[in-house]
This record gives sequence, structure tokens and C-alpha cells, in this order.
Amino acid sequence: MAQNILIVDDEESIVTLLKYNIEQSGFETEVAYTGADALEKANEQFFDLIVLDVMLPEMDGMEVCKQLRQKQVQTPILMLTAKDDEFDKVLGLELGADDYLTKPFSPREVVARIKAILRRSTIRESNDLEGDLIQIADLKVFPEQYEATVKGDSLVLTPKEFELLLYLTKNKGRVLSRDQLLSAVWNYDFVGDTRIVDVHISHLREKIEPDTKKPVYIKTIRGLGYKMEDPSKDA
Repeated sequence: MAQNILIVDDEESIVTLLKYNIEQSGFETEVAYTGADALEKANEQFFDLIVLDVMLPEMDGMEVCKQLRQKQVQTPILMLTAKDDEFDKVLGLELGADDYLTKPFSPREVVARIKAILRRSTIRESNDLEGDLIQIADLKVFPEQYEATVKGDSLVLTPKEFELLLYLTKNKGRVLSRDQLLSAVWNYDFVGDTRIVDVHISHLREKIEPDTKKPVYIKTIRGLGYKMEDPSKDA
């Protein structure tokens, strides 16, 4: 059965172009022209991936992404935008998007990105995220359940925050550069965009260490990157 892609864009010419090229690559497609319509469709039926434009009538793509993630809809999202702005790029990824393309784009590149995202998702599911419970002091990560807790309290994480946390915990004690984290978690390079890692690390710290004034689990190694440590060793 062919995988189903939801295309969300208010420009009919772009929708036609994307629909043709995506279907030529063996996928099925459905279309939404507004943010509200996209949100309704994504909540009511399953899609393997959503191609989501940022600039939409009624509700923009950022808000659609945000609401889907708040409702625990984990469908991979590839965001499209006419804006070549680092803030928009970081914000989209921070809200839970899996990838990002700036207009104008090549339809072949869109299809390549779709295949790459779906390939990562398939590997992740088939491997059950590679393992059982990982525990570091009061932090517990459950790869198969895609969940994490601190002192028994569940953490509300975006998909990328969870994948980043999982990679850090699996590599406890190792110093990981921003480039390593970009490659491992996002699976391709964001040239000059290592701030994306810093944003996600900051959000992880806020959720894992809300009552501390300095990092406890995730340490910054100046000039090198980040390292996950067991805080009980410092007690």
C-alpha cells in the first residue's frame, strides 16, 4: 500500500507541482489549502508525512505544527516557506517540524527530503528505537514508548527533543559536538545553523532541570559541545 502524503499550500500552482512529482514517486496524496483544513484532516486520518507551507490563510503553518504536536500527533512534518529567515527555521524545528525547505525549491529535492524523513522514521520504528529503559539518576528514558520521566513525572517533549535526549543518554559521558548532534538527530547538515542544537538543548534543560540554576544532566563543554552526565556522581 502506497504511503499517503498531505500537501498543505494555498498556491494552486505549487500544489499541482508537488502533487504531480510526489505521486510520480509512488506516493498517494491529499491536499489542504488552509491551515484549518490541514489541522482537521491531520487530526481525523492517518498520513505518513505532511508537507506544510508556513504562510497559510486562517491559520499559519507554525500554528498547525504546534497544535498537532500538542495533541500528540507525531506525523513527520516537512515545512515549506518563502522566508529565508533563521528565526523562522529555528522556530519551525523547535515546534516539532522534522525538516525545512525554503522557496523556491526543486520538486526533486522535496521528494528526496520526503524519502529521507520516511526512511528515518521506518528505521526508528523497526528498531523500536534500539533498546529498553535508559536511566541516569532520576531521569528515565523509555525508547520503545517514546517517553521520558524525571522523578516519576512525565516530560512533554517534541519528537526532536526526545530524539536529542535519547541520543545524549545513549552517549552518556561522551562530549558531543553540535555538528555531531545535527548529523545524528537531524540526519543532515544545517550549514551555520548550530544554534538549532542550542535551542533544543535549552528547552530540554528547562524540562529536565526546571528547579536548578545551573545544568545538572546536560553539561556545556566550552568550545566543544555538550555532554550528558550522571548528577549523582557529584553528590
